[in-house]
Amino acid sequence: MAGQGRAGIQNLINGPTAWGLATRLAVRHLQRAGIEAAPLLSQSGLSSAAIAERGRVHVMAQMRFLELVAQASKNAWVGLTLAKECDLREMGMLYYVAASSHDLGDALRRLERYVRLGNEALVLRLKERPAGAVEVSYTGVQRHRDRHQMELLVFALLRLCRNLVGRDLSPHKARFIHHRTGDLSHIRRLFGCEVEFGAETDEIIFNAGTLELPVVGDDPFLNDLILKVCEEAIAARLGNASRFRTIVENNIAPLLPHAEATTKTVAKRLGLSERTFARKLAAEGLSFGEILDQMRRDLAMRYLEEELQASQIAWLLGFHHPSSFSHACRRWTGKSPLEFRRAPVHDPAV
Repeated sequence: MAGQGRAGIQNLINGPTAWGLATRLAVRHLQRAGIEAAPLLSQSGLSSAAIAERGRVHVMAQMRFLELVAQASKNAWVGLTLAKECDLREMGMLYYVAASSHDLGDALRRLERYVRLGNEALVLRLKERPAGAVEVSYTGVQRHRDRHQMELLVFALLRLCRNLVGRDLSPHKARFIHHRTGDLSHIRRLFGCEVEFGAETDEIIFNAGTLELPVVGDDPFLNDLILKVCEEAIAARLGNASRFRTIVENNIAPLLPHAEATTKTVAKRLGLSERTFARKLAAEGLSFGEILDQMRRDLAMRYLEEELQASQIAWLLGFHHPSSFSHACRRWTGKSPLEFRRAPVHDPAV
């Protein structure tokens, strides 16, 4: 049994890492309730010293810790409790880059790009049509093992949106993959909308016009400054990219113009099964889709500086139709390829 316990802890501490904000919030929650945090941290494979020093934590360990905190505090909705209690400014540069943006859509595009600085397992995807939605997903960790962290993330995101626009924003709907039973009326009141559990995806669906709402703290000068800090952090993260990621990128590159950059094709070139390939990526907090999208984005920014037609760029990036490239460009930059080229000064986040 002891061997199994050690193996379990080892599994928890492998994989992507996070700033540990959720863990620190949970520790404070326990302290207020008069519950000793150290034993629960230890059971989760976390170090009290690392938490005190604000070191990064492993995401799977953080998820396990939140589950133990829920049990110890007899709070089945601890993720939502922590999201309500936290000072949004504790999100650090992610808060300030959003809070100084021009409008809500602009802020969410910033978060889409930079959120993995705070949590390497977290992926945000802004869907701007028909009315706007933010999809939240994980890479490198098992979604079925989590409830509390996802609930914390989604409600904290909604709180942030409300804070940014200065009003008690009510979305059209909130959706979670995991199941919940019992009386959910208090959850619906909290979100101000219908909340669906057992859904196909984790997301907040907004009402029409929400993404165009102005951010009350719009500050282009501060935003430029924070963007530079975020870009430097992104560059440092990519600079520390694993050798395996570089190998994957080098195998994707020649496949792009032929629209053959698929998981199956790259895995075959590496002499791996698709399952082994996915497992190796997940072990380093990576996903094939993220690597492919980042490569396409970086190449697109370069090609758009040249005199290439949009149809040529679409082909070079492996898109089947120019319209697919246009949609991707708008997702990356908030602009169509033509609008991006006409912009006098390109955003440092682009």
